[in-house]
Amino acid sequence: MKFVDEAQIRVVAGGGGNGCLSFRREKYIPFGGPDGGDGGDGGDLYLIADKQVNTLIDLRYKRHYKAERGEHGQGKLCSGARGEDLLIKVPVGTEAWDEDTDELIGDLAKEGEKLLVAKGGWHGLGNARYKSSTNRAPRQTSSGTSGEERSLRLEMKLLADVGLLGLPNAGKSTFIRQVSAAQPKVADYPFTTLYPNLGVVTMKDVRSFVIADVPGLVEGAADGAGLGIQFLRHLTRTRLLLHMVDMAPADVKQDPVESVRIINKELEKYSDALGSQDQWLVLNKMDLVPEDLRDELCQDVIDQLDWKGKVFRVSGQSGEDCDQLCTEIMSYLDDLNEAEQAKKDEEQAALKAELAKD
Repeated sequence: MKFVDEAQIRVVAGGGGNGCLSFRREKYIPFGGPDGGDGGDGGDLYLIADKQVNTLIDLRYKRHYKAERGEHGQGKLCSGARGEDLLIKVPVGTEAWDEDTDELIGDLAKEGEKLLVAKGGWHGLGNARYKSSTNRAPRQTSSGTSGEERSLRLEMKLLADVGLLGLPNAGKSTFIRQVSAAQPKVADYPFTTLYPNLGVVTMKDVRSFVIADVPGLVEGAADGAGLGIQFLRHLTRTRLLLHMVDMAPADVKQDPVESVRIINKELEKYSDALGSQDQWLVLNKMDLVPEDLRDELCQDVIDQLDWKGKVFRVSGQSGEDCDQLCTEIMSYLDDLNEAEQAKKDEEQAALKAELAKD
């Protein structure tokens, strides 16, 4: 299936039904009076996050959505039925933007979350609503209002714990094939990966985390060069970035130090949050580096970058030290989860204490 992470659609909520103009006419009841019922409200239009939906490709082919209109009121004080709501299924991690105002309407980050994107119109009033002691035979009704209309831009952001960074052919796809069941394409030419791939890394104790492989970045990616700019948004949701660097002497077309600087510069240009995200340096393809040169080459890269974070030497092809890296990632994510839970517990305790004072 083609990976589509952005779509534009037009949504129209249902209009409200009109009120009814009616008078009661029955034998032996000469003054039945007004009995026109109200119309029904128009149906609302929602987006709902569904884990069974993986891309926005269906919304590329069907771009217009309209909820059901409310039924008109009827005689005998019968109100019209409310229009049925329309639910549009989207992938988990989808953001909805108003195309006209560029306003973020909402973010569907959890399974089953619903987001109201267009409110249905109000019902019209029947003439029974207008009767009074001085107006016993009103011929006045009101029409239902139109439902909201909006042009939406939907952007899907993959939900992954770890994101892979690197120039084309840095070995990202090979690494994710090694540590998970994902099967991205691997070849000896640049831009083999044309769209993001997700892999689930399962540890021996059944714990797991999700890793995302996005197309390789090149210099100028934040300004639109290459493919990376189209998918940088997927890295904003990750909690850790692994910066993959090609260390194979025979394959190096780009200095490892310069490649890291190029990528980090593009991240900072894209957004401050992405530029300051936690990042580990992963020196890849170590199986192609002579053992007597490994320490010297790796230390030279670390010194030139003045790298203060964690550094790992791995081989995505042979699997060398990949298990150790995954174990470190799992420990890091566990610590983050514990810190977040502790913060939530503190906030709840503070809230309870505040309520107890009142």
